[in-house]
Amino acid sequence: MAGVLIFSENNGLALELLTAANSLNSAAVSACAINNDEQAQALASAGVQVYAVKNNDLLMADVGAIASAIKQVADKAGTDTVLLASNRRGKELAGRLAQAMNAGCLTDVTALNVDGDKIMCQRNALGGATVATQYIDADKKVVAIRPRTVEAATGAGVGAVEEVAVEVKKAGVTVLEFKSRVGDSVDIEAAEVLVAVGQGLNSQDDLPAVEELAKKLGGEVACSKPVATDKKWLSEERIIGLSGKKCKPQLAVLLGISGQVQFNVGIRDAKTIVAVNSDENASINQMADYIITADLHDVVAEMNKKLG
Repeated sequence: MAGVLIFSENNGLALELLTAANSLNSAAVSACAINNDEQAQALASAGVQVYAVKNNDLLMADVGAIASAIKQVADKAGTDTVLLASNRRGKELAGRLAQAMNAGCLTDVTALNVDGDKIMCQRNALGGATVATQYIDADKKVVAIRPRTVEAATGAGVGAVEEVAVEVKKAGVTVLEFKSRVGDSVDIEAAEVLVAVGQGLNSQDDLPAVEELAKKLGGEVACSKPVATDKKWLSEERIIGLSGKKCKPQLAVLLGISGQVQFNVGIRDAKTIVAVNSDENASINQMADYIITADLHDVVAEMNKKLG
């Protein structure tokens, strides 16, 4: 492995990628920061060589141009492997960068390790029913890792920031203005406590009690996909699972969720799982650390009462 380059426009995800890169035992790990001085300094402080690109013609919205810039940095750094974050933009960037580098590509990687000269990547397969271990059989590789797969790098290090010039074609995208997203902006992937509801919840009128419980526990409310997409009771930003977010909280309280595999893949890495379901044979019980077989509405009311 000639070397590993990491990139994410998100500072926290970039530090996660640094942890992943360091685990590959590469001779050289470097990072790319684009128009982000704060990120460049944070990565350098974590002990990595940072190639800083400063070019006002580079827009994050123009993913093709960003891919071209990262390829040029990878060429300068002499790296054959690039790690990206497998968030919405990162997945698009992975494909474009792989095409630019003539590289193989894997996205939504949930674990990785080195076996000889191969980077073995674990990914959900068959709708999340199983985990496949795959590797890229190519000289150059682009791997996009799901957020929160590893811990963010911490601690002081001795890194450096080197400014790099790249050739950028005039953007094919013109940004007219920036607007804050209207509606729900919750980040359930970052939550240490999640209270998730499924179709066992009787009605939308029962949500305030669930929200009260989540607040008392210092967490966020999340849900299975039908609660958001079919019933429209919560925003799609709160969906856990294959079609939503992969979460790794310290505590997950799952209310009225049957435990379909598409949901389970998004929460099975939680440290402690409490399942509340009136069906003692519910599939979710197979992965729970604690099981409460009861009506979720009664449980929520009692927990709110006990928590004061």
